[in-house]
Amino acid sequence: MYYKRNYSITPRTLGGMMEDMVQTGWTKLNEEVSSYVAPVNIQETEKSYDLHLVAPGLKKEDFKINLEKDTLTISYEKTAQNEESKDESKEKWLRSEYRMRSFKRSFSLNEKVDAGNISAKYNDGVLLVTLPKKKVSEPVKHEIAVN
Repeated sequence: MYYKRNYSITPRTLGGMMEDMVQTGWTKLNEEVSSYVAPVNIQETEKSYDLHLVAPGLKKEDFKINLEKDTLTISYEKTAQNEESKDESKEKWLRSEYRMRSFKRSFSLNEKVDAGNISAKYNDGVLLVTLPKKKVSEPVKHEIAVN
């Protein structure tokens, strides 16, 4: 199984960031700083490939998982409604340093994956997407008599 990243991270210097601000304004810099990539671990077992995507604080309904051709995409879109529901709790926060941001991860699947039987479950802040391997049948072996 192969995966591709849909983001780019390049080492940045303060001078390079300042140059970007001058050339493209604050918009590009804000997008880079606010972009978020949910970390993923990929495990191969005898029967499947398991993607473990870390996304604490979400509900299973928040995830959008799509398969188009040979590309599996996992995403979460932060909306104003999500933020409002947090405010409705009427709790007074003294400090709030973490926020879940929108993300989108794409993975290219190979011919070994049984795409029709992909499953997902969310537990304890980790989304587990199971990509079962296709059953490999042994090639037929038999001796052919020459007449």
